Amino acid sequence: MTDEHDDTQHHVSSSLWPIGFAIGIVCLLVGLVLSVAVLVVGAALTVLFGWLWMRDVIGRGHADEERAAAPAAPDTEEGDEHLETYDRSAFLTASTLGLGAVIGAAVTVPSLGFMVLPSFTGDGIKTYDVDLGPISNFPEGKYVITTYTENPEAGDVSRRTAFVRNNGFVKNETTGRDEPSFSILFSRCVHLGCPVQPNGPFDGDAVSYKPTDLPEVTMQPVLAASFGCPCHGGLYDGEGNRQAGPPVRSLDRFEFSIVDGNLVLGRLFSVANVDGFAAKATIEKYYRAFPGVHVDGLERILYPLPTPGSRG
Repeated sequence: MTDEHDDTQHHVSSSLWPIGFAIGIVCLLVGLVLSVAVLVVGAALTVLFGWLWMRDVIGRGHADEERAAAPAAPDTEEGDEHLETYDRSAFLTASTLGLGAVIGAAVTVPSLGFMVLPSFTGDGIKTYDVDLGPISNFPEGKYVITTYTENPEAGDVSRRTAFVRNNGFVKNETTGRDEPSFSILFSRCVHLGCPVQPNGPFDGDAVSYKPTDLPEVTMQPVLAASFGCPCHGGLYDGEGNRQAGPPVRSLDRFEFSIVDGNLVLGRLFSVANVDGFAAKATIEKYYRAFPGVHVDGLERILYPLPTPGSRG
């Protein structure tokens, strides 16, 4: 009686997991540039198909070990040694995983560095509170073209313009006290950042305010029925809502505070839409976004980072 051995070669079956893993890596890299939503989908696909792929490879490894543990056929010639070999599938698997790891690290590590390191080094974006002077310098119900220096250390290169309207006093429902209300629009078009101009004539003489040891603030009242961008034809109404042209949202606005009777500019925020007028307006606020970036709707997912979140 002779022993019979299975000399049939065991071919590794093909798998679709590497294809899904590659698609996940592509979505991950594209999402780092385009959208948080695409980034999340890419990360999910990468983790899912990577896990399935690893499980498949490990399962095949166990099968190979079982076959190796089975009794082997006697050598036909004395002195023959069994040389360990790797098939092409194992080589391609290791190469793809290694290449994917290198590409992922090359793209992810710098991005994480830019996002995380400023939190520890204190090199984040700086904001400046700017004293614009007594609120009496701003006539009620009129816009005032206000020019100020954002960063005194930088000098005139940081001169900025805001359109400030005093909406009068409004009762605060929480405290029950009358508090001043202002609408403060930034003078940069949300299309490409060009300077926006008020559509209307000057209304009175300009005044100035000189904070102690700080650059002068100038204020010019104007009858502004709307605002226009002369560069590409963007048009905004009196509340900063987009009316025509290429802008993708309403004009950005400033937060403000009243300190010792003076109006103080705070942080900029982006606006999707303004419903209503002056102090009674309802403002859809978002964290500040770059010009050309949508802050709401489906377009928000498709446009570059930073994708702002709602501020209420």
